[in-house]
Amino acid sequence: MPPRLFLDPERADADGLVGIGGNLSPPFLLEAYRRGIFPWFDENSPILWWSPDPRAIFEMDGLHVSRRLARTVRSGKFTVTVDCAFAEVIRGCAHRPNNGVWITPEMIEAYTRLHELGHAHSVEVWHNGELAGGIYGVTIGGLFAGESMFTRVRDASKVALVHLMERLRQRGFQLFDVQFLNEHTARLGAIEIPRREYLRRLRKAIAYNVSFTS
Repeated sequence: MPPRLFLDPERADADGLVGIGGNLSPPFLLEAYRRGIFPWFDENSPILWWSPDPRAIFEMDGLHVSRRLARTVRSGKFTVTVDCAFAEVIRGCAHRPNNGVWITPEMIEAYTRLHELGHAHSVEVWHNGELAGGIYGVTIGGLFAGESMFTRVRDASKVALVHLMERLRQRGFQLFDVQFLNEHTARLGAIEIPRREYLRRLRKAIAYNVSFTS
């Protein structure tokens, strides 16, 4: 059973830290996401669990797609697949020279296990037969919790995001969580909402019976 630290994410400290310790087993991770909590730590710290206030999300109709990006999506320059190379995508996201390491080998192993169990998914973007970028995240009911994305060819991660958003809309997903707002996601249309509102919307979203893969 998950520890009692998960009982009330609104008791997080001012930085959003909920608790320290635990493990990254599938039951532990899934219970965390159901409660609006996620792990974020580096190789030099214990497992840290977070529920920030405010929380960053994409509204389902809120992705900003520029004309140039729309042309790129339509051009056929990239090929897009789903759940065909999850391990390669998460390793691509983990490889961030000079930007620190938070997708540790322990995290890679844990989320690969979630993928094998059908709870974590990836969108892959290919260029000339090579993996050019992608995104991965966790699904529970109508929640997609975006974890990370990467690019090796200009616009590849943005193309992945466009395809991911369309997939979520088509399948009836209700909430697209991106945890913290940054300059990149803000330019793409992500917004911040109070944690209390996020938790309210989360409870509704995870009750939906939708599927990422069907």
